[in-house]
Amino acid sequence: MTERDPVDVRDLDIYGSGGPMPWERARTALAEGLPRMETPVFLGTVRPDGRPHSAGIGALWHDGDLYFTSGPGTCKSRNLAGNPACTLSARLEGLDLVLEGEAARVTDPAVLEPVAAAYRDGGWPAEVDGDAFTAPYSAQSAGPPPWHLYRFTVRTAIGVAFVEPFAATRWTFPA
Repeated sequence: MTERDPVDVRDLDIYGSGGPMPWERARTALAEGLPRMETPVFLGTVRPDGRPHSAGIGALWHDGDLYFTSGPGTCKSRNLAGNPACTLSARLEGLDLVLEGEAARVTDPAVLEPVAAAYRDGGWPAEVDGDAFTAPYSAQSAGPPPWHLYRFTVRTAIGVAFVEPFAATRWTFPA
């Protein structure tokens, strides 16, 4: 487990609703919301010419880490190969969350197998095939199989709670 606690917490709430929200609220929302298929999650990457690219993905919170998959020929995978900096944005239960960080491909069988099992538990029948995943289907934006697994490392997170207790907070994590 590589989960880390924030080193800096900033209250961004302009309405004075009561201070910054604890990271635990966002972490719980991630754990409960991912990998549910109905949870919208978007990956933002940067093309080599600097233009942004965004795509819906199936993300997973597993053992304190965020994971997602992508086919090697997709725009997002090509972008990550050149620049691992990216964002993940999600609409979770009562909370919009934008995560900034880096994504790195995972090829370790000791990680691939339990993550594939967690995806299966969430409803996607992923299987490990070499250093990637296969399944009878995946999201249209994932490209054809096999699909590479990526681990997302959070550097900064911004959460806006749209249910009580209302809050807007930025968390910064150690490098």
